[in-house]
Amino acid sequence: MTFSTKLKEEIVSNKDSSLILESELSAIIRYDALINKDLIHLSFENGAIARRVYCSLKLLFKVPINITIRNQKRLRSKQIYILEINNNVLEILNQLRIYKNNRYHAMDLNYLEDEEEIMGFVRGAFLANGSISDPATSGYHLEFVFNQKSEATLFSKLLRNIKFNSKVLKRNNRFMVYIKASEEISDMLRFFQAPNSLFYFEDIRIYRDHKNMLNRLNNCDIANQEKTTKTGDNQVKQILYLKEHDLYTLLDEKTQVVADSRLKYPDCSYQELAQIISLEYDYKIGKSGINHHFIKIKKLVEEHQKNANV
Repeated sequence: MTFSTKLKEEIVSNKDSSLILESELSAIIRYDALINKDLIHLSFENGAIARRVYCSLKLLFKVPINITIRNQKRLRSKQIYILEINNNVLEILNQLRIYKNNRYHAMDLNYLEDEEEIMGFVRGAFLANGSISDPATSGYHLEFVFNQKSEATLFSKLLRNIKFNSKVLKRNNRFMVYIKASEEISDMLRFFQAPNSLFYFEDIRIYRDHKNMLNRLNNCDIANQEKTTKTGDNQVKQILYLKEHDLYTLLDEKTQVVADSRLKYPDCSYQELAQIISLEYDYKIGKSGINHHFIKIKKLVEEHQKNANV
């Protein structure tokens, strides 16, 4: 079972108020039904969602519903649940604000002001045309797919109104409203009131974030080590240059101690070198002191090279 399916089944397992159910049903029928003034036709591959819609229709409208279950054997065997309503269709569509004055009416954001209504509508849209990637096997991605650009744009505006940073993208002949930020997807699962899916998502997210942090720290350590090695190699070359040109004795005693230690420990960091010198020579020195002595060495080398080129 995919993560999307688990999330949808958790959503429909909730015991919700009539207000939420009506708003949820409005989105499902708007985005997933074949409708006209005489018939509402819905089909589902998921039995739990079909049961939710059936029970909501019965509770809210008390209309007879024709149920057909078909076995589809294309590629893989599965059952298709078909619900058809042909009684009080206009009344249902008007009450769900899909029709206005018995004609199709685009989603009106002004009607979705109550938090429960908004939550129900967004959940219904997800049940109808949404999906979420499994964070354990791929990246973070939650999407809703629409047939019309206008529907996608209005729905994206609704999400932005409740502080979700959604974007609209055309995919083939359809339009996708999607969210990529892991924090916002987590907030959406919380908004759906799906705690089991939220805990699963958060566990994976925390693990991945921790793993990414360790990778960044390892990469940082490697980069620092490479920088330390390169710096040590350059300093060894400078010290050897002074020895080859009989300039080494121009260094003061403490700088010679630092230089001798660098020749013995070319890969050590300044901090490590300071600790070694403190132990071997009983000479307390810190990182800044080490750096100060290497500046002296570099300056002497550069002055000699400059005079040699004159």
